[in-house]
Amino acid sequence: MTQKEHHIIISLASNINQEAHLEAARTQLIQLLTEVHFTRAIFTDPIGTLRQEPYLNQLCSGTTALGMNLLNEVLKEIEKRLGRTHNEDGIVTLDLDLLEYDGERFHLRDWNRNYVKDLINEL
Repeated sequence: MTQKEHHIIISLASNINQEAHLEAARTQLIQLLTEVHFTRAIFTDPIGTLRQEPYLNQLCSGTTALGMNLLNEVLKEIEKRLGRTHNEDGIVTLDLDLLEYDGERFHLRDWNRNYVKDLINEL
């Protein structure tokens, strides 16, 4: 019996050592997903933080046999492995958010952000 492949979209973001963190995240996602495609990465201004460092944002689409909850756990584990902590100083080493899973959208505020609107067409 073959497992169902789920179509997903993930948002990648970092506001410190941005290029290196997104490169490391792409390496992890390529190993995790199939039919992987990345948009270009673009810098955006920070929203709702005292830190002034720009974010580097990118979108990724792909397929996975993982269920949604397990996929989210794996994404959070990748964040931790690559240095993410949830301290309060505004540093975001890496943020991986599941934006869409089999057509169901999550992080709805993110869908209204310009970088998502700009990059989604590249998938």
